[in-house]
Amino acid sequence: MKPLSGVSAPSPGLRREPLWMRIHVDPWLLLLILILAGAAGFVLYSASSKSLSMLYRQGAHYAIGLAVMLFIAQVKPRFMERWVPVAYVGSSLLLLAVLVVGTEAKGAQRWLSIPGVITFQPSEIMKLVMPMSVAWYLGRREMPPRFKHVAVCLTIIMVPVVLILKQPDLGTTLLIAASGIFGLLLAGLRWRYILGALVMLVPGAVAMWFFVMHAYQKQRVLTLLNPESDPLGAGWNIIQSKAAIGSGGVYGKGWLQGTQSHLDFLPEGHTDFIIAVLAEEFGLVGVSLLMLVYLLIIARGLYITHHAQEAFSKLLAGSVTLTFFVYVFVNIGMVSGLLPVVGVPLPLISYGGTSLITLLAGFGILMSVHTHRKWMIHG
Repeated sequence: MKPLSGVSAPSPGLRREPLWMRIHVDPWLLLLILILAGAAGFVLYSASSKSLSMLYRQGAHYAIGLAVMLFIAQVKPRFMERWVPVAYVGSSLLLLAVLVVGTEAKGAQRWLSIPGVITFQPSEIMKLVMPMSVAWYLGRREMPPRFKHVAVCLTIIMVPVVLILKQPDLGTTLLIAASGIFGLLLAGLRWRYILGALVMLVPGAVAMWFFVMHAYQKQRVLTLLNPESDPLGAGWNIIQSKAAIGSGGVYGKGWLQGTQSHLDFLPEGHTDFIIAVLAEEFGLVGVSLLMLVYLLIIARGLYITHHAQEAFSKLLAGSVTLTFFVYVFVNIGMVSGLLPVVGVPLPLISYGGTSLITLLAGFGILMSVHTHRKWMIHG
């Protein structure tokens, strides 16, 4: 049958995109994020000692973050790629400005403040710009990357890493460095480079201990090895968090029934140590369900990475997904006493504005990569 006059026949190999592709939203990713948002509300209400004001503020953070996510999802990856150099230079200048005119709080200078307007952490912006920068550079070159390209990528990574270490902020430094390194690994980094990096790991760690790490950061490492050496000081957080996790058992004590958080034994229960509150009140079952949702998000991100059609998109999506995994791994390892305390929040659950919005913006990038690809019929 011939097509109607004035109506073009569909191109062979192409078919009409589903609705979610046309509005540039990944339904599975959005569903999993909303599940975590609901869970975060219950846990945060308990962890904040039933503070409705904190719950409302976190709801506002989620609303802003979801709006940013949906906005970024509309932006084509090629448009993002075009502006990566400007974003990298601008973010690096903001990090430099933090060291010069930044706002200091709790012994660290990490914020920029525009009086009467906003206070924000430029390092959070770099969490997105870093994987984009490495993907931008490697996506335009032959893969696997040659030595000179690896050297350029390491320079791209080291500039913001050094600036953030000066603030100091070890947790954010690790996340940003990891997001850049993941881009190199996904580009097919040769084994001899990986083995060489592993050989340099020990002398590098020794150099960091003596020349880079601050006294309080060294104390955190020593506390990890033996928290009981200072049970009322540096070891207090780890001891109380492990007590909360252990007392929850299999099924937990029940919502709002936790003692470690409600009796103020557990510091920062609404931020970095919020999973200890969840474990105490919902037990192993609750933590397992949370881990299942996290695994599904990571699996979805890897699926999007696998189906990305351009080198830049594939490297960017993979880096964002694996960095999210590092978020989860570091926070849980930190709270359970397997890693030093480095101030990394539990993604999408901990209270906080800038980190939450940054994470949701990363999911917006994943949605953009997945929904701006060509929809093909195979066979």
